[in-house]
Formats: sequence, C-alpha cells, structure tokens
Amino acid sequence: MNLPVETIQFLKDLKENNNKEWFHENKKRYDDIKKYLISFSNSLIKEVAKFDNAIAGIDPKKTIFRINRDIRFSKDKSPYKTNLGIFLNPSKDKNIELSGYYLHISPDDSFIGGGIHSPDNNNLKLIRQEIDYNFDEFKAIINDKDFVENFGEELRGDKLKTAPKGYQIDNPAIEYLKFKGFITFTNFEPSLISDSSFLDFCVNKFKVLYPFHQFFNKAITA
Repeated sequence: MNLPVETIQFLKDLKENNNKEWFHENKKRYDDIKKYLISFSNSLIKEVAKFDNAIAGIDPKKTIFRINRDIRFSKDKSPYKTNLGIFLNPSKDKNIELSGYYLHISPDDSFIGGGIHSPDNNNLKLIRQEIDYNFDEFKAIINDKDFVENFGEELRGDKLKTAPKGYQIDNPAIEYLKFKGFITFTNFEPSLISDSSFLDFCVNKFKVLYPFHQFFNKAITA
C-alpha cells in the first residue's frame, strides 16, 4: 500500500501558496489526500499491532496531525503546515505522551522514527531512573545492529548541559540521563511514499523501534 503521487505536489503547492484563499480553493485535493492518509494509517496500525499489541485498536483518524498551524504565539503567521504526519501513540490519548511511532511526509524533509519527545517531569524522572537502573539493557537496545543500521548511533533530543538533579557527573549513563526527550529517526526520499513497498518500509522501521519504545513505556506505566 502507498500514498498518491499527488501528495508531494500538493505540499509543494501549499508551501508556495500558504494562505486561506488558496487552501479553500484546493480543499478537495487535501481532503482526498487525507482520506488516503487515514486509510494508510489504518493499514499501518494493523501491521504494527502484530508485534506491538498496544497499538491495536487505535482510531486512525486520531493519528493524523492537523494541517492547521497554531499561530497564536508564533511570528510566522502562515496558517498551514507544509507537511503531513502520523503518530501511533500507544496510550490512545494524544494528551498522554508515551513513546510512539512517527511518520513525517514533506517535500523537503521526510523521515520516519519515533520516541518520546517531551515527557512531563514525572515521566522524565521515571525514564531516567530506568536508564540508571538498567543501563546495560538500554545500551543493548540502542547498540543493536539493526537499530544502528536503521537509525544511526546517536539519539536526538534536547539535553541538559550538566547532570540532572540526583545524578553524579561520573555516572556511566550520564550522557543519556542528560536528555530531556528521547527520539530517533531516519530520512527517506519523499518519492518513496507512492511506491508499492512503502507500507512494508514503514512497518519494518517501526519493528526495529519496538524494543526502544518498550523500554521507555515500561518505565512510565509499570
């Protein structure tokens, strides 16, 4: 399964005409693409649920990010995002952040990955504790051959400049304990979304991420 070729062209056109008048004139194009995106997400959920049961039963409509931007506190008043996104959140509630699977589609910067971007203070404390107590397990996950081949050797996310409260700077896990969010991703060519192999591509990437998510979500929900 894949997404229509028109998807990327629509996003390019939107970037050049990011205003309400143009969008309203081209809303049918967007609505058609959104239907395909929801259908693709539904297929993705079914396939990912085969190895991650926490994903089973998610409403695909709730996995799609809104195209409208929140411009209340932004200097950029462009009303629409110029990318599409799918987030499979195992909590089944966008207001409760667990580590999940993310797909980002853009003409300029398409990528796939996941993690937990900005856990609240309590969940961040639990994750750091889990890393500290089970650092060997955590290292084995992020140093796994398949993980490194698919997502590289470096995690991404905002970091503290020094040790977080309660931890010594000489802690063997200190560089990971400094993270305030834990994400990883890899880029792909936007044209891949219209290839018949795209669903398999996404599922295989997410399968590699499963132990990564499990580590964080176990810390939060145990």
